[in-house]
Amino acid sequence: MRTIHAAPLLRLTLDDEPRPDHAVLVSGDRVEAVAPLAELTEAYPGVRVRRWAGTLGPALVHDGPLPPAPTPRERVHALFRRGAAAVLAAHVAEPGLRAAAARNDIAVLDAVRPPALAPGGRADLAVFADGGSCLATVVAGRLVQRRA
Repeated sequence: MRTIHAAPLLRLTLDDEPRPDHAVLVSGDRVEAVAPLAELTEAYPGVRVRRWAGTLGPALVHDGPLPPAPTPRERVHALFRRGAAAVLAAHVAEPGLRAAAARNDIAVLDAVRPPALAPGGRADLAVFADGGSCLATVVAGRLVQRRA
């Protein structure tokens, strides 16, 4: 299933200059295309379009211990509320935590890598408000968190 994620501003990397009126076409768990929203909606009529307020960009890599919470599942979901879709392996060494990360498609990395949106790459996206709070997180093409 394809979905277009659009926002007033889009960043391909965390350091990228924001691009107005761009969007990301997601197919399954992959980024299929990044282009102006008008081009994507014309090329893919009838595709679901999710419009977000804020700035759309790559989901973050969490490079510290997971936030405290009563269960491993809740610790993983705390990452989603921060806009993260990846974590370092050293911070999910506990079997229950690693299993919760796997069940929720969190990417477990050996080293920090700069997050980026690119065709063919995993569809890990986040939307951030002007103040920096995370409005929505998409992990492997699946919306896992959105702020009401």
